[in-house]
Amino acid sequence: MSRSIAHLALLLGLITAVGPFAIDIYLPALPTLGASLHASPALVQMSLTVFFVIVGVCQLFYGPISDVFGRKPPIYAGLVIFALASVGCALAPTIETLIAFRALQAFGACAGMVIPRAIVRDLYTGHEAAKLMALLMLVMSVSPILAPLAGSLVISLWSWREVFAVLAVVAVACLVMTIVQLPETHPAERRLGKTLGNAFSSYGALLRDPVFIGLSVVCGFGLATFFVFIGSAPFVYIEHYGLTPTQFSLGFALNAASFFAMSQLTARLSARFGLAPLIRWSVVAVAAVMTVLAATTLWVDSLALTMTLLFIGFGFLGLLLPAAGVLSLEDHGAVAGSASALLGAIQMITAAVSMTLVGVFADHTPAPMLIGIALCAVAAMLTTLWTLRRLPAHLASAPPSS
Repeated sequence: MSRSIAHLALLLGLITAVGPFAIDIYLPALPTLGASLHASPALVQMSLTVFFVIVGVCQLFYGPISDVFGRKPPIYAGLVIFALASVGCALAPTIETLIAFRALQAFGACAGMVIPRAIVRDLYTGHEAAKLMALLMLVMSVSPILAPLAGSLVISLWSWREVFAVLAVVAVACLVMTIVQLPETHPAERRLGKTLGNAFSSYGALLRDPVFIGLSVVCGFGLATFFVFIGSAPFVYIEHYGLTPTQFSLGFALNAASFFAMSQLTARLSARFGLAPLIRWSVVAVAAVMTVLAATTLWVDSLALTMTLLFIGFGFLGLLLPAAGVLSLEDHGAVAGSASALLGAIQMITAAVSMTLVGVFADHTPAPMLIGIALCAVAAMLTTLWTLRRLPAHLASAPPSS
């Protein structure tokens, strides 16, 4: 991997991580945030759910914009909005105000979650794209691994409000790096003849593509397994098992490390076996492990067993998501921004709805969380088996071409 590719992966990873960082860094603060603002657990979790829903829906805005005006200007706008909204969150006097600024923060974060995927597709296809995507995810791993620990440190020194001040500083730093170092991968000559009208109309063709939609839903249910964990784990680990916020952060980081470490094998395995076979076997493994975990929780309430099986299951998820994301974009290079946006929207909305439904049954015990994770994993497997039967020959072949 050349130095320039590694540098690009680092930069794109940091831009993409801004949104997830805004989720992970304040997870340890959820119980104390609720007490500070006199809010119920349901309202506190709503600040997470709203973020996910807005990120899902508003990605549809940034994709066509980036296809028409280039990749960099929408990133600039998104990071500025995110930084200003983070300041609003830090100053919020009520939970309702916080939720409103979280929605605006999510709208800004959308740009960084859509456009880096389009940049990858601008430059590469096949397992080369999988290689860059995996490197990008490796850089992103700093968020779920270090962000909760950073959040715990900030909370211990000050309060949850300073967590959002940190997010504003992070956004400004990413904005400066984008202006100075990110190249424009969708230059003006490739945008000739494109208008916002035909860019947005590309969603119609994408929605009629069963393979694209199927793989997007697979990514959605796959991500939902992790989002159900994100939404429930702070209460389960801290209130049910009695962990401190720092201990919870370490446990959360362990699962994230498994996911991102395994994602680094995606390029090598897809080059050898092909993207489609890799997707098939990894989703079966995720579903099997998570189903076993959900079944055991009916008889055994063990933190060690739960953490061990989640570590294994999220490792296989690290193989599934990059491979499915790359394969979904493979035939849509001409509208990579719109395709990336629709993929992200389906992914985030599916995950957010799943997290919300599980939250309805949450009682701060492990059972609702683990059963919800298993149901999402099985749904991803069934959708995968349906979708892969419809792959055209050039996508089903293994190994893919570079």
